[in-house]
Amino acid sequence: MSTILSTHALKAFYGDAQALFGIDFELSRGEMVAIIGANGAGKSTFLKSLTGLVKVDQDAIRLKGESIGGKPPGHIVRQGMALVPEGRRLFPSLTVQENLLMGAHAGRSGPWNLKRLFSLFPILEEKRLSPATALSGGQQQMVALGRALMSNPEILLCDELSLGLAPIVIREIYKAMPGILAEGMTVVIVEQDVSMAQMVSQRVYCFQEGKVSLQGLSEDLTREQISQAYFGI
Repeated sequence: MSTILSTHALKAFYGDAQALFGIDFELSRGEMVAIIGANGAGKSTFLKSLTGLVKVDQDAIRLKGESIGGKPPGHIVRQGMALVPEGRRLFPSLTVQENLLMGAHAGRSGPWNLKRLFSLFPILEEKRLSPATALSGGQQQMVALGRALMSNPEILLCDELSLGLAPIVIREIYKAMPGILAEGMTVVIVEQDVSMAQMVSQRVYCFQEGKVSLQGLSEDLTREQISQAYFGI
């Protein structure tokens, strides 16, 4: 498989405080990769760095051969990478359908449109004219995921998809992933649930204090290896 995204010695700062310390990461086309780690390990900062929300060195990130470190978020979306942010970040004044259509502003062609999305999440068609904030937490997460898909990305970055959701809702959202991957998508998920992360991904990266503490094939990593990498004990 060819590499679609990579980082080399990626460092990130919030003012004078360093959050990432030389992250090396590689993603192949068609893969689903999970990033795990404790709160404050740098997982969300990593995704924000990839999507231009945190400024980094230009050559630290390469997308399809182009150095994109520090490029504005709009440029990165147009190049084919979209983020489902932690906390969903929906527009409260807009309906479900209007929130979804916001994702199409990148103008990229591809298989994802309202009809395709409503077939994936039928409840969103039913609620399409409702205010997005009137939906349940799980339904709002579907809207956030759908909004990112509407930009027809090649790479989908998902930050804490299951955070605060009931187990049955989490299963429903992850049940949609094979259909998303079948469209040729490459997916990165940040996930607190280690068992879920291993179950749905091909490879896992574990972050600890802004560094990669472990990486490997999901099926090969043991509980002991993960616990040591996760907690540093």
